[in-house]
Amino acid sequence: MSRKRSNIERPSRRPLSNTQYAMFLLFGLLLLPSCQGPSEISLFDGKTMGQWAITDFGGQGKVYVKDGSIYLEMGNDMTGINWTGPVVRMNYEITLEAKRVTGSDFFCGLTFPVGENPCSLILGGWGGEVCGLSNLDYYDAANNETTRIIAFETGRWYNVRLRVTSDKIEAWLDDEKIVDVVTTDRTIDIRPEVDLSKPLGIATWQTAGAVRNIKLKTLTDLNDIL
Repeated sequence: MSRKRSNIERPSRRPLSNTQYAMFLLFGLLLLPSCQGPSEISLFDGKTMGQWAITDFGGQGKVYVKDGSIYLEMGNDMTGINWTGPVVRMNYEITLEAKRVTGSDFFCGLTFPVGENPCSLILGGWGGEVCGLSNLDYYDAANNETTRIIAFETGRWYNVRLRVTSDKIEAWLDDEKIVDVVTTDRTIDIRPEVDLSKPLGIATWQTAGAVRNIKLKTLTDLNDIL
């Protein structure tokens, strides 16, 4: 049976501007507290940078979206992106996939808020294998109790999960927990090199990397949104 064509024109769909996207995301985040249980939202649609901006480190490599991922080319020294939308500062999880494309240093330096203080999860730093938090009580990821040595494969995607609660920071690489630290009465901060990544950003050091499937999950009510 043939279908009759309608003469009614469908309105064209226009992509959201950055401002409209930010307002849409903020509205969604503000509604999350009324939902029961954890709530998750995507921070990257796999097509555009959206609310991610290139971090102006100076000497940064090119940043672009390709094949559903954000690619960060090797810089001199750093290349990175910053989240410019609303920020959740406590009781949340961030998940993403990351891989080293070329180079031999950290391919994922995830800077994130712990209340009003910033911290960074470093994957593959100091020659390519050091992981941990920078900083705890002024000691960086190579010099505190979160230091782990992991041999990373170039070109392989790794699942990264970070959880921040009122008294702990936890992190997983694939299914293995690599960070589990109590933050009560600890000094939380970052190394000065990643200061421009605050409050939420991802960076590489003399290394090309890529990230995809970036998501945020709230664990309790949203008490502090910028």
